[in-house]
Amino acid sequence: MENYRIEHDSMGEVRVPADKYWGAQTQRSHENFEIGVGQETMPREITHAFGILKKAAAMANHALKPEKMTAEKLAAISGACDEVISGALNEHFPLVVWQTGSGTQSNMNANEVIANRGNEITGEKLLHPNDDVNMSQSSNDTFPTAMHIAAVISLEDKLIPAAEKLTGTLQRLEKENEGVVKSGRTHLQDAVPVAFSQEISGWRTSLERDLAQIRSSLPYLKELALGGTAVGTGLNAPAGFDEKIAAAVAELTGKDFVTAPNKFHALTSKDEIVFAHGAVKAMAADMMKIANDVRWLASGPRLGLGEIRIPENEPGSSIMPGKVNPTQCEQVTMVAVQIMGNDAAIGFAASQGNFELNVFMPVIAYNFLQSVRLLAESITSFDDKCAAGIVANREKMHDNLHNSLMLVTALNPYIGYENAAKTAKLAFKENISLRESCIRQGFLTPERFDEVFRPEDMI
Repeated sequence: MENYRIEHDSMGEVRVPADKYWGAQTQRSHENFEIGVGQETMPREITHAFGILKKAAAMANHALKPEKMTAEKLAAISGACDEVISGALNEHFPLVVWQTGSGTQSNMNANEVIANRGNEITGEKLLHPNDDVNMSQSSNDTFPTAMHIAAVISLEDKLIPAAEKLTGTLQRLEKENEGVVKSGRTHLQDAVPVAFSQEISGWRTSLERDLAQIRSSLPYLKELALGGTAVGTGLNAPAGFDEKIAAAVAELTGKDFVTAPNKFHALTSKDEIVFAHGAVKAMAADMMKIANDVRWLASGPRLGLGEIRIPENEPGSSIMPGKVNPTQCEQVTMVAVQIMGNDAAIGFAASQGNFELNVFMPVIAYNFLQSVRLLAESITSFDDKCAAGIVANREKMHDNLHNSLMLVTALNPYIGYENAAKTAKLAFKENISLRESCIRQGFLTPERFDEVFRPEDMI
């Protein structure tokens, strides 16, 4: 390492790149955990959240201990934190997910970067990473707090708006397709008729229910562990610090964060994240169902169902000219599979809290934030490049409907279940219409059949 400076910690001196703001503890982690470097860096949502919570901590400490957290120190920390929040200092946060399970090194990464950048801003050695930036805190309460801040922001600012936009698209499609009747399907087999608008309403309501479930998880995520310090007792934090810092985080984010009522629970249990991710998984499961419905309905163009048309975004084959595939549906289903895997990882990790601390927090944060980010972006892509362009092939829907043997269900009240079954079986065996089969077997006259057999009334 040619251009470096010497930093020190309790273990001695360390060489740190001269152009980086991090210090000795970050450098040790950078060297000791060469696992997934450049691939599985600590999520930027966590870096952003640390900027928020460190600024909030300085605000709370200034209010409670102004003799230690002076106005000058508060200004320096706040200025550096604003740069962390904006992403301007992302290159100074190099650490990977696969580090200590408490996230201690990422907390120290934030402390060191904010202290060194703050000192650069003021032009003097004003801030100490531990004594000032980490004042009244521990990695054990800051990392779970960063997780909750990042989770809430990701859900409220990314996933919920994306899903709401797609529900709006589905509402439009419902209105455009009112009165369009098609064959329903169960078990991938023909079933009784359904309006296309009714089918779409099922998709829409699934997403609306998922949104409600995600929103129900937010109050739990808005409880912050800050103030618990090392084991939940609040050692080295002044009285009232927990409430002050939660209020400061709420002020900085515009979201109604509060202090967790029981810090022992907040440090060791990750049940809020498990619950919230379960709701995210539910939305992913529904998106897989919707995407599969769309690609089945669009299958063809000549040899499949072909009941809807979707946008043709790119060629589908390197060997078959003219082939176009439902690629947006495929990306949705792959994202859903990833989220289901992430849910398993989160559940296992959350079960591993021992005594006063869970030490699987980085992997929990990584999987949760990846799920939310992927699902939000997947939904937006599917909405813009597929759902918004869905058009019903009304002629094919009509033909399929009137060719369906399950329309015989309409005859049940008039000829009974067993005679209706005989009508369907003969029609299928001899490839004739239900009308001809029913009349040939003497179950109804032609006039009575035409009177009672009205598929459009079956919805």
